[in-house]
Amino acid sequence: MLRGWIRTSLIDFPDHIATVLFTGGCNFRCPMCHNVSLVLDPARTPAVDPGEVWDFMSRRRGMLDGIVLTGGEPTLDPRLAPFIQQARDEGVRVKLDTNGYLPDVLTELLGRELVDYVAMDVKASPEKYGLLAGVPDLDLTRIEESMRLIRESDVAYEFRTTVVPQLLQESDIARIAQWIEGSSSYVLQQFRAGETLDPALQRMTPYSTMALQRMAESASQWVESVIIRGI
Repeated sequence: MLRGWIRTSLIDFPDHIATVLFTGGCNFRCPMCHNVSLVLDPARTPAVDPGEVWDFMSRRRGMLDGIVLTGGEPTLDPRLAPFIQQARDEGVRVKLDTNGYLPDVLTELLGRELVDYVAMDVKASPEKYGLLAGVPDLDLTRIEESMRLIRESDVAYEFRTTVVPQLLQESDIARIAQWIEGSSSYVLQQFRAGETLDPALQRMTPYSTMALQRMAESASQWVESVIIRGI
């Protein structure tokens, strides 16, 4: 199940000191993804022993108070709910990062009150979603159902978009904000060049801080709080 581990993070779970766990495999092929090996060939990445994770958490009880499950796409793994249940039994709070393409899994996790925070990627405006998710025949109703489930739940949440130059323009960010109108939190993530799934993006120059600020100001017409992250 687990294919990567950052033992301590101060930034991945708002207001918590957390350990970050990466699952392998993904149902999307986002061109801007940096976790290429986790997406394309997770079996080549050494597995993380869950027992080692629990031992680590036990030794740092009182210091670490959260777990972040990211990927890849965590909701693909049938062992996700039992793993989170163990965290809950240990009194640990849980943040889930997801692309939202499996709303049935979200329904179970939210219904059982297994997660405390959900960060769902909103890849693009509806018209460009297949392009930014790398899935041309994507079923957009799944994305919209996950948005609804998250917004109607009692958990803290954020919707977030990686602002990829040339693929997303200011008008796309405004369109996304209208799509998620009334949401409590929308995060614009700065694109980082480097090892990306699409090699054409590896030397792409990110948007300037000023450009992102303009996008955030525009998006704030429809969303309660707009945050820029990664600048």
